[in-house]
This record gives sequence, C-alpha cells and structure tokens, in this order.
Amino acid sequence: MSIICFLLSTFNYNVFSIEITALPRPVKTPKAAMFDFDGTVSVMREGWHGILTKYFVVHLQATPQGNAHSEAEWLQIVCQAIEANIGKLPVFQFYTLVELLKQNGGQTEDAEVYLAEYYKHLFALVEERHGQLRSGHNPDDLMMPGTVEVLKMFRRRNVKCYLVSGTEQDFIREDCGLLRITEYFDGGIFGGTKDIAASSKKTIIARIISENGIDGSELISFGDGQTETREIKAAGGFAVGVASNEDTRDGINQWKRRQLIDAGADWIIPHFGNTAENVTEIEHCIFC
Repeated sequence: MSIICFLLSTFNYNVFSIEITALPRPVKTPKAAMFDFDGTVSVMREGWHGILTKYFVVHLQATPQGNAHSEAEWLQIVCQAIEANIGKLPVFQFYTLVELLKQNGGQTEDAEVYLAEYYKHLFALVEERHGQLRSGHNPDDLMMPGTVEVLKMFRRRNVKCYLVSGTEQDFIREDCGLLRITEYFDGGIFGGTKDIAASSKKTIIARIISENGIDGSELISFGDGQTETREIKAAGGFAVGVASNEDTRDGINQWKRRQLIDAGADWIIPHFGNTAENVTEIEHCIFC
C-alpha cells in the first residue's frame, strides 16, 4: 500500500478521501474502466427515489390490505423493496410492485404499464434539467465532482472507458450528450434495452473483458450500487464504491457505504474529488 493510500484509509467523511475496505489497489494495471451513471457520474435523476417511493405507497395503500399498515410502515416496506433492485434495469422495480400488490389483494397491470406511468413523473424532473443544460447551464452542476477530470486521467493512461447503466440506453446517451461527456466513453455507452439479458451488467462486463482480450483483474469499476459491485468482483475486477450524497454532491452517504462494503467494494469514495490533487490521489493509488 502506498503512503498516500495508507494515510487516506483514515478519513473524514466531510472531505474527499479513499477508504480502503478490501484490496489496497488493483491486482493488475487496469486496461478498461466501467462507470455506472446515476449517482456515480450524474445527478440528473436525483430525486428519483422519492418519486418511486411515493408511487409504490400510493398504489399499495389502495389495495384491500392498504389499511393493514401505517404510512410509516408502508414506507419501510417499500424502501426495502426498492433498495433490493437498485442497479438492475428499472422494470425490475415494477416486477416487485406487481408482487406486492398481489400479496395485498390488489388488482395488477403488467410491470411495463407501471414503469411507463412512473416515467411520466420522473421525466418532468429530468426534462427540467435537460432544459437548463440546453440553455447553457454548467454541466458540472449535474455531475459528481471530478467526473470529467478522472475520465481525462483514464484517457491519458490509455484505459478504455465504458458507461454501463440500468437506465434506458436512449435516455443515457441523451444525458451524456447534454453533459458533454460522450467523447470520454470510447468503449461505449450501454443502457437498458428490451433484451434484459443482453443489457445486464453481468453480460456487459463479460463483453468488455472479451472485446479487450483482458482478464477480470484488468478491469476497474466505479459505481454506487450493489449490482455492479458484486458483478465486477465476481469477474475478478477491482470495485470502487462511490457512496455519493446525490443531494449535496459531497460527503458520504452512510447507507450506500454499508451496502457497497457488503457487496465487496475494495474502496469507498464520496465522488471523484473536488480538486486536481484529489484526482491525482486516485491515479496514484491505482497506478503507482
């Protein structure tokens, strides 16, 4: 472990730091890097959790068993259900909603119907932010600190970068264009499609390894969810958990931190850094 990394393993949650929770550095020098989008690179959809939670609770309270729980109890049930699906394609949230509705005696629609209705609520929020960007708003304000700088660092190091998200592919590509970061993902931008198996993070990770002729230990990932963390570790890669606070874009989200450590993250960071020195610290700990 380098001196910098050792010092950073004892940290203050309110400043940038690297917490080493497993491996101190990648086993091999990375040749490919995979980034999650929402909550890792972007805060374009910050607020989605509250919208989805309210949507679930309203539907469940309307079932025959809706009065069996207080609103606080429904919120706890719903939050646990939502958290179990974070990192997967969005439709999985609504497979869960359908099951909860059935368990409580409710009538159900197909999961895709609920997904489309939820998107109407979410898109009102996202479109407002898209409008800001089209009007000249600074893209940095809708990204986690240090995002562009760390992408430039990997490009300078000739590490191919991939964006892999559960959010629909067309939406993610539009977001990246508005945020002006498409050029940095020379490996490609992958989001959800109707082919659920082909869109899974497990499948994309296998594709990255195969296309680059590398083994899993030469792949590094950055993500704020358990799904990508577990899959990258299963493939033999190095997992950096981004325990981001999406509301303030600073500090550590303690719930995310616990979830990421449980999933096997090697490091925990709050974002990619507020200064050039922070990005240098990340680079040093990965490559030196």
